[in-house]
Amino acid sequence: MKRVVLFVVTNLAVLVVISILVHLLGADRWLKPHGLDLTMLLVFSAIVGFSGSFISLAISKWMAKFAYNIQIIDRPGSQAERWLLERVDQYARQAGIKRPEVGVYESPEVNAFATGPSRNNALVAVSSGLIERMNPRQIEGVIAHEVAHIANGDMVTMTLLQGVLNTFVVFLSRVLGFVIDQALRRGDDRGGVGIGYFLGSLVCQILLGILASLVVMAYSRRREFKADAMGARLAGRDAMIGALRRLQDIMDSGGVLDNRSPALSAFKINNRSGGLMALFASHPPLEARIAALERLK
Repeated sequence: MKRVVLFVVTNLAVLVVISILVHLLGADRWLKPHGLDLTMLLVFSAIVGFSGSFISLAISKWMAKFAYNIQIIDRPGSQAERWLLERVDQYARQAGIKRPEVGVYESPEVNAFATGPSRNNALVAVSSGLIERMNPRQIEGVIAHEVAHIANGDMVTMTLLQGVLNTFVVFLSRVLGFVIDQALRRGDDRGGVGIGYFLGSLVCQILLGILASLVVMAYSRRREFKADAMGARLAGRDAMIGALRRLQDIMDSGGVLDNRSPALSAFKINNRSGGLMALFASHPPLEARIAALERLK
């Protein structure tokens, strides 16, 4: 709840500051006669920016189940399924949250992810490849890591962060598009906006959207370290380090990543990326995560 209040208040405060600055600089007095109402644009941008993020959050569990054909374990049909439910239940109780739904999806990738609209309405999904290629202690580390994501409220926080950035992307792209259009139509006394506004806004929205994604991914990489640390507290540091080292071995030998739903890649335990694309990676290098865990006391 604190995260929700913090981000909503932050977003509103930033919007208010922008409005004040625009008014003090006199930009609104120049823009309004030319057809751009910044106050209404700010409201429009916030509605557009947050609506998509919250809709995605609300349907996140359904989307994951559909994309990966996840088989939810309601009644354990085997000892392995019973063990999996027990581990998730154990770590959820330790973390002080309601036990999330638990499911398995058929895939050769060695991975797992958590998603859901809230701490007490979440899903932990594990791939069949992970179950086959990791030992029980390593799987415990993976499960603890995913439960940590839920307990930390990472899904909600990421949604709110994306909403804030979306708001600025929509707002600034429209303002820049308007400025570009006015520059192209210099001397034209006709009211309204021209094609320069629409094309300028579109290009600016794409470019600003890329910059916004860098911010989101940077935050995502930071929260992975926190989830690793909490996973170590829940299952033991040896389990967490063992899981990451096993993932590293598998990735080094040509491991498979299942990207049927790219939107969920940020919530998996591993998402390989290197070079310049590391800036767009949702996860830090496994070597850095292992080193951080080894420094934990």
